Amino acid sequence: MQEQLYQEAVALLKQLIETPSFSKEEDQTAELIIAYLDKYQVPTKRLGNNIIAKNKYFDDAKPTLLLNSHHDTVKPNPKYTLDPFKAIEKDGKLFGLGSNDAGGCLVSLIATFIYYYEKENLKYNVMLVASAEEEISGYNGIEAAVNILPPINFAIVGEPTKLQMAVAERGLMVLDCTAQGKAGHAARNEGENAIIKALKDIEWFHSYRFEKVSELLGDSRMTCTVIETENKQHNVVPSSCKYVVDVRLNELYSFEEILDAIRQNVSSEVKPRSTRLRSTSISLDHPIVQAGIAMGKTTYGSPTTSDKALMPFPGLKMGPGDSARSHTADEYIYLHEVEGGINDYIEIVGRVVI
Repeated sequence: MQEQLYQEAVALLKQLIETPSFSKEEDQTAELIIAYLDKYQVPTKRLGNNIIAKNKYFDDAKPTLLLNSHHDTVKPNPKYTLDPFKAIEKDGKLFGLGSNDAGGCLVSLIATFIYYYEKENLKYNVMLVASAEEEISGYNGIEAAVNILPPINFAIVGEPTKLQMAVAERGLMVLDCTAQGKAGHAARNEGENAIIKALKDIEWFHSYRFEKVSELLGDSRMTCTVIETENKQHNVVPSSCKYVVDVRLNELYSFEEILDAIRQNVSSEVKPRSTRLRSTSISLDHPIVQAGIAMGKTTYGSPTTSDKALMPFPGLKMGPGDSARSHTADEYIYLHEVEGGINDYIEIVGRVVI
């Protein structure tokens, strides 16, 4: 059966590549996923562009495992030399937008769900959510879907990790900061230059080190990525200077602790865009992690954020492909990675649910 599932997974992945599915515009790929599940007579529920399915013998009295990956993509990198919306097989690779992030993971998890769909007497229910808006951390993606799911005990989140186990990942908080000054004429040394105030704070963001260092994720980091003023003229001392700080925190800090430290040390006004994308981790003693270790898999902390950050239950991030290829020009996944993804997902799930 696994060989058939692999062939079908590759065919589905090709269809997904050739169907544009930018975040918030995933309606056509949602229909493709529903159509594929229909072939196996799997009932589905659609919430926006999220597709939800339960195994045939779902039992409310049992704990539940969620299989999740996303079907939205970023817009193509401008350096593409190939057609991003054409699935091209060459030298054992499948090229196309979303092939690696996260199409290979998604079709492998769908294949795994189908493998277990009709199996009876499992220790866990198995649910599938093919989610939307992951690339923009949208409110109508996995976060909305989780709100209508039955209680979930843990999840496997499909992202390209070379099929190793990301047992922790950094949280993300984006800060909009404003330093206030006083306008004046540059020629007369008037005013109070907001840029100078901003630079003092930016230097603090650059040099400050948080005390708690994670064994999995290292330290928490803050990086200024944008700076601007309202000025259009060279001879006006700016009255305000706005800048953006990208904060990547480890699992040892909460957003509130980070914000408290920042506000004690900078004079700028600091406003977080969101405190939703928290750092997460799953215990090394968790059965799904122990199953992976028994298979010879390694564990690590991921520097990138995924939908796992929006799940109020433990999650293991793992999948075929390589995160280094995500969002790059001429994105691709190796076909053997998809085959390995299906085989490894089926095995790691089986070690827990059978």
